[in-house]
Amino acid sequence: MAQIQWFPGHMAKARKQVQEKIKQVDLVLEVVDARTPESSRNPMLDELVADKPRIMVLNKQDLADPALTAAWVQYYQDQGFAAIAIDAQHAKRLQQIPQLATKLMAEKIARKKARGIRNPMIKAMCIGIPNVGKSTVLNRLVRRNIAVTGNKPGVTKNQQGLKASDNFQLLDTPGILWPKFASQAIGMRLAFTGAIADAVFQEDMVGLYGLTYFMAHYPAALKKAYHVTDDDLNEAPHDLLVKLTKSQGFAEAYDRMAERLIFDARQGKLGRFTLEKPGETDADAE
Repeated sequence: MAQIQWFPGHMAKARKQVQEKIKQVDLVLEVVDARTPESSRNPMLDELVADKPRIMVLNKQDLADPALTAAWVQYYQDQGFAAIAIDAQHAKRLQQIPQLATKLMAEKIARKKARGIRNPMIKAMCIGIPNVGKSTVLNRLVRRNIAVTGNKPGVTKNQQGLKASDNFQLLDTPGILWPKFASQAIGMRLAFTGAIADAVFQEDMVGLYGLTYFMAHYPAALKKAYHVTDDDLNEAPHDLLVKLTKSQGFAEAYDRMAERLIFDARQGKLGRFTLEKPGETDADAE
């Protein structure tokens, strides 16, 4: 099976930019996709961010399994991070981010006020891999369409300073992927949810991954969307993909059915789902 890899030149440049600017900020907002919280984290960022206070922002909670989202928030809190689940597209719970930032920076703010600074500015860097909704988070926080957005990876190209309030400033950064995924499962999750450009993977491979996962964890969604039966769910995933290809009117174009399943999932037509659980290894998930 071909490995999914994606690290164009602008990713390396973006990494260097983060490294240069991290010393200028007080804390980091790490935006992840609530459907793939751990897989949508860049392991290189731990090294770049070092010991800066961090808020884990689980975006797209409206598309994710609510029970698993709550479990992931608790997981990150147990890891020592502040954590919040939001729906940036509809601005739900977004204003709790500045409140969390103020709480994290309470001691530093108090020291600055003691030195006579009346309204100390909190500077935060917003980081995340492509297409987790990072720019939408920023736009909603500053209440203007300043950060460039788009439903495809790699839209943000340069760092931008954005003022959210009199005492909260945000630094946007380009989305950064990493040279090689630790496992094929991570690549599959990111491809299925749209963090990787569609041109670099095979639809039938990723669609089959998604179908297999839904058969095991969200069978009711398949029943509702494609009229799958209990007997169908006992078949091998490839056999079910063949059956769906025909029943959905794609003749023998398996790649088109796989593409349909991928986009149905991304658009919420298969309901809310999460592709990984806290503490679960890729071997456990298979």
